[in-house]
Amino acid sequence: MASGIKTRFFIISDTHGETLTPRISVKADVAIHCGDLTQESKISEFRTTIQLLKDLDAGLKLVIAGNHDFTLDTPVFKEKIVESCLQSEMHTVIKEYGEFEEARQLLDKAAETGIIFLEEGSHHFTLANGASLTVYASPWVPSASNWGFSFHPERGHNFFIDEGVDVVITHGPPKGILDYTEARQRADCSKLFEAVARARPRMHCFGHIHEGWGAKLVSWREEPSEVPSHFTDIDNERSVTLERLATLAAKKDGNRSNMVCSTSHCRGDESPLEKGQQTLFVNAAIQSLEGEQQLPWLVDVELPASASTTTSVES
Repeated sequence: MASGIKTRFFIISDTHGETLTPRISVKADVAIHCGDLTQESKISEFRTTIQLLKDLDAGLKLVIAGNHDFTLDTPVFKEKIVESCLQSEMHTVIKEYGEFEEARQLLDKAAETGIIFLEEGSHHFTLANGASLTVYASPWVPSASNWGFSFHPERGHNFFIDEGVDVVITHGPPKGILDYTEARQRADCSKLFEAVARARPRMHCFGHIHEGWGAKLVSWREEPSEVPSHFTDIDNERSVTLERLATLAAKKDGNRSNMVCSTSHCRGDESPLEKGQQTLFVNAAIQSLEGEQQLPWLVDVELPASASTTTSVES
């Protein structure tokens, strides 16, 4: 395996306007929030989550929206006001949810503290540890409802993930991986799986399906299928589920201080990640269906060294 720079990621999703309890005091190179920053997209919830992110010990903090964060999806926000017949009560709407674009402005201002809100697309960074990081971000999930950043399942969505992407950050999971609902139905984003299977990033992190919390190190078959699927493109014999909710319960021993779920896939580890041959999938949904806190993820992977020494962003 080619040499690289060991890089630590702290990954969470679906905090829904709540803080982490207890406060997590681990150090990481990059923190990632995979969306659903809020429960009802209220402006107070955005402020709580921004403070949560500010409190994390990481040089770079990457954030995407989720379907609950509908005020970041202005057309949907406006539709909800019309559907609720609240045009005559805009003062109440503004008090609870903020002006149009106000939540986005709060996130943009938070860039001063290292919090970067990512639009859909590819973004490039040089990290303080000297590593180069390319991420693809997308908040879009399949849904027939009018929540934010949702596309109708029958129409699909194009996820343009380049082969050179290191980490994919989406709100929802790809079909077939850590996506079982409580009713044992898959979340069904086959288009996302197709794109990830072709690009084969080092890591793909997401949330949305709370009961799908866990991590899986997937080994790919030699070449992607014409239309990749979790049936045809995953080598199940060489893939391994690292953690899931059934095993999470054993970790809750009453001492929750600095409780995280950790996994490392660097040179010298038991399962070093082979770029292009494997992808680490992480469902980092924090809130359980019962409202309890599931564990954040602390993940070590190796990234390529950068020729630059200046942190940069390109969309």
